[in-house]
Amino acid sequence: MSAKIAVNAGAGGDDHRARTAPRVSIFTLFPELIETHARTSVLGRATKDGHIDVVAHDLRSHAVGVHQAVDDAPFGGGAGMVLAPGPVFAAIESRLDDGSARRPVIALGPKGRRFDQRVAQELADLMLRSGGFSLVCGRYEGFDHRIHEHLFDDELSIGDFVLGGGEVAAMAVVEAVTRLLPGVMGNGTSATEESFSAGLLEYPQYTRPAVFRGWEVPEVLRGGDHAKVARWRLAMAIAVTHEQRPDLLAVRGVSTEEAAALREFRVVVPGVQWPPDRARRENRGPQRDVVQGAAESD
Repeated sequence: MSAKIAVNAGAGGDDHRARTAPRVSIFTLFPELIETHARTSVLGRATKDGHIDVVAHDLRSHAVGVHQAVDDAPFGGGAGMVLAPGPVFAAIESRLDDGSARRPVIALGPKGRRFDQRVAQELADLMLRSGGFSLVCGRYEGFDHRIHEHLFDDELSIGDFVLGGGEVAAMAVVEAVTRLLPGVMGNGTSATEESFSAGLLEYPQYTRPAVFRGWEVPEVLRGGDHAKVARWRLAMAIAVTHEQRPDLLAVRGVSTEEAAALREFRVVVPGVQWPPDRARRENRGPQRDVVQGAAESD
């Protein structure tokens, strides 16, 4: 059994978009978990508008016996059950053969490479080039190793923690990838300005009122100078990343232009040296700081 999640309005144009949309096939023992999530929020709108086609396939579809068992006890003994190769191979290969699923076939499990924004972009690019990919959700003690060796093309992990199965991980991957597809985000810059897109966490955001319980929105955001706002956001993103995820900043580094933004707003990040003030270096204009409030030596 498989469940098609993409919702079409019924017009010919919408049907055409659904047929040609990049597809993610998700193989799972619990298709209803995928169906519920795929109909909501950004992913729900993306499927309805034909930007992506999400299809859930039941791993029990080719299981045999009264109970349609897909698992068995591990050789050598031990706790738990292992997903057996027979029903898993049959379920996935049947969909690959009829074209309703596409390679690469990617398992979700703790031994996989770490899923992050870079991998999300990699999969989004893959979808646009080749039309999609397939995800396989583990359960119990995982998959018989022969499935890893002879069926899976890749494996992804969303972090070093334990879940009951791969469905939550699958939807995290699908949503992260979907946001990067052209046309999905209403504002064309939304996906590129979010956390991790440039190797940085996102800058602080504010909305009305300008003053709440005595806490004011930074003046730079209310001044109407969009270029200055962009520089402030860059400086804040670097500062937040240093405070919350210094490991990201250590790998990414800080450019001279970014260091200049830090200097402009007097943001101190240990290990990052402010560049000399241009007015002082070129001996032009008054010999004072561009922004008052911090002492430094050039």
